[in-house]
Formats: sequence, C-alpha cells, structure tokens
Amino acid sequence: MSTLISPSLLSANFLDLRKDLEMIDQSEADWLHLDVMDGVFVPNISFGFPVIDAVAKVCRKPLDVHLMIVQPERYVERVAKTGAMMMNVHYEACTHLHRTIQEIHAAGMKAGVTLNPATPVSVLEDIINDVDMVLLMSVNPGFGGQKFIGNTINKVHRLRSLIAESGSKALIQIDGGVQAETAPLLVEAGADVLVSGSYIFGAKDPIETIHTLKTTGNR
Repeated sequence: MSTLISPSLLSANFLDLRKDLEMIDQSEADWLHLDVMDGVFVPNISFGFPVIDAVAKVCRKPLDVHLMIVQPERYVERVAKTGAMMMNVHYEACTHLHRTIQEIHAAGMKAGVTLNPATPVSVLEDIINDVDMVLLMSVNPGFGGQKFIGNTINKVHRLRSLIAESGSKALIQIDGGVQAETAPLLVEAGADVLVSGSYIFGAKDPIETIHTLKTTGNR
C-alpha cells in the first residue's frame, strides 16, 4: 500500500486558510490532520469547533481530528457533527478508553488512540483490536516544528509486532518531525500514515513535497 499523508492544519496560514485548503485538495494528501489543544493537557491552545466547522465546509479531504485535550469523551457527538472521518484521543487523557472508543464508533467515526513519547505500546494490548488507528507522537505534543525523537522507530517496530500478533487491522500514524530524512525510516519500520506540518506548509512547493512523502519508501 502507498503511504497515507495527513498534512497538519496547525502549520497552515490562518490569514489565508482557504488558499492552503485548496492546495491540500489539489494535492495527493489523503486526509487533513487537525490538532485541537486545550492548554491543559498540552501547554498550548490551537483552535476549536468554529474553525473545524469552517474547514469542513471547504476541504474535500477526510478530516483526521486529533484531540490533545482532557476528557475528550465529552466531545464525541460534537466532533461527529463536523463530519470528521477519524476522532483520535490520547491514551493518557482517557480514564475509560474502551468506552470512549465504543462511543466514537457509535457516532459513526473511526477511532484512533494516541500515545505520548514516554508511553509504551504495551498499554494497548487489550484494546488494539478495537481501534482503527494508533498515533505515535514522535515529539512531545503541544508545539509544531520540534525535533524528531529517534526512539519512535523502535516503537513503530514494537507496535507493528503487536498488531500482527493480535490480528488487528489498526493503522500506524506518526506525528512530529516527519520530513525527508525521517519519512523513509518510519515507512520501512511499518508506519502507514504520516502527519507533517511545517515541512509541508513551509515548503516552496507543498504539492510536490506531499507527493515526495507519499511515494517515499512505498511498501
């Protein structure tokens, strides 16, 4: 399968968002990644539902909504109302993760679970067959443009083994420091979906950059 690319809206030009969304639609990007931050779970505040609703009216790509917030279960119905394809919650933020995954599915969305850099993949042993995707943070969540954490490659290998052993069909997504050097290593290790923000939106030719990421190390 070819690598799925999900550009991160966080790095787009918010003074001319429509232009960047049109670029995404014209590109080979598969999804659009939206990082919602509350300033509590992570030390930053990004954007909320007014922005997501507006984006959903324009963008033709499936919305990949990543909630970096406390008590994400409170917003399952509200995220579903935006028309999002994927709702992704942090393992570290969910007291009752299995229930939250069930609620996301019941609302008609795919369910993702995110692990912070220090959280081992082994915590997913009893939920891996219930999720559609696992996002491994390859930087500490909260800010764009950070340096890639090298141990992520080892985590991808471990997660790929867990998925194979369990018979799960979960995709592996990576977010943080994804660029020309790290993308091939991640795909080779077993990543299915790459999130990239500043590397795409800061490029001279974002459409070509997306093409390059998508065709890098295809399995």
